[in-house]
Amino acid sequence: MKKHLKKLSALLLMGSMVMGLTACSKTQVPKEEADQSTSTENKDTSSQTQDEPITITLWHQSVSDTDPVKRIIEESVEEYHELHPHITIVQDGVTGEQYKTKIKTAFAAGEAPDIAYMFGGGSFVKPYIDADYLLPIDEYLTEETKSKVLDGMLENCVYNGKTYTLPTITFLANLYCNTEMFEKAGADYPTNWTELLEACEKLRAAGYTPILLGEKDTWPGMYWYDIISARQAGNPALLEAFKDPSKFNSEPFIKAADKMQQLVKANAFNESMLSMSYSEMVDGFAAGQGAMIFQANWVHPTFEDEEAVTNGKVKAIAFPIFEDGKGTATEFSGGGTDGYYINAKTKHPKEVAEYLAYLSEKIGREGYLDNAGLACWDVSDLDTSSVSTLAKESAALMETGTSYITWWDNILPADSSEDYKNLVAELLALKITPEQFAERMSKLNPTELQ
Repeated sequence: MKKHLKKLSALLLMGSMVMGLTACSKTQVPKEEADQSTSTENKDTSSQTQDEPITITLWHQSVSDTDPVKRIIEESVEEYHELHPHITIVQDGVTGEQYKTKIKTAFAAGEAPDIAYMFGGGSFVKPYIDADYLLPIDEYLTEETKSKVLDGMLENCVYNGKTYTLPTITFLANLYCNTEMFEKAGADYPTNWTELLEACEKLRAAGYTPILLGEKDTWPGMYWYDIISARQAGNPALLEAFKDPSKFNSEPFIKAADKMQQLVKANAFNESMLSMSYSEMVDGFAAGQGAMIFQANWVHPTFEDEEAVTNGKVKAIAFPIFEDGKGTATEFSGGGTDGYYINAKTKHPKEVAEYLAYLSEKIGREGYLDNAGLACWDVSDLDTSSVSTLAKESAALMETGTSYITWWDNILPADSSEDYKNLVAELLALKITPEQFAERMSKLNPTELQ
């Protein structure tokens, strides 16, 4: 695992974007504190302030009851208060796009929490760092904490030579197949594009919806073009196109767009895809409404829930390669690490950083055991027998990886990210041609890659 994660770090893409965030003012020392005597009174300062009540606010997006991280966060709040009675953690969760809007507005208004969840991929978090909204934590990190993080994973938390967070868990997108539906339809798990179309045809003939997609939220459809373009053009070509969007208007990306529409025209997707939300898509797959879904491994708890129709009936495989493509089966979507970042204006940086380390390690270790994601922390001392079949399959796929590109909406600049997701939605709705899609993609803003 350590060898794999070191390789992951070397290959992981961390994008950056330009976003209109105004720089915040430097934290000011209150005048009354500055006026305090620095003489003999200082000898007792630590003991005098040690038990003073401290409240730490935490915002996150783990709100679903099937999300193991929700439980881990709630437990951390109680446990940490027991360990440090003078510290109270107040946590609040909002999910998805709502969270992105909430956190952006809060920082701009100077009303952000002490700790905020940030999506992996440099383009989302880097503007907050550039605006001095977030606090480097190097001076608060102990060697003991750093020694527990798996090789290479801490490097994903460093920007411009400074450490801003600690890893928790990491993610990989897989093609999930309902084994029962495939068996009853007489379909094979697809390894190439032709076999994918054949599987869709057999599944449809057997009365099943081949692929479930919830495009109401736009980003699930983005995942499909992310991986299809990777298989068509190859990850190196994607990196070049991020830097020079004019390259999106070329044959590989046009072919990728065409393949998206081939699936639509073959009735591979559910008829309700444009009105179905992400949550409805994931819950629907768990309820047996579709034979395939392309998502990241955070869906495992829902698919393997005791009451889910799919419990014990799902297989994770690499997305098929294309006979006419340059991409390989070892090029993946994912690999990024989300994390929790500290507000530069926090009144208690040391205490907040200590809780951040506690929370990050707890999510990293317990989250792995609870199948929330792949491990970023040393779990060699843990009993991993509870790790699910899907988690083991996903980890095995990641071990084969030679290249990883995280989700495009975390790579592209903010305005271009929205344009891209909307273009994919139009492509799926057959409102634009593959050529029009590629031409409009070429107008996106370039991404500064780290």
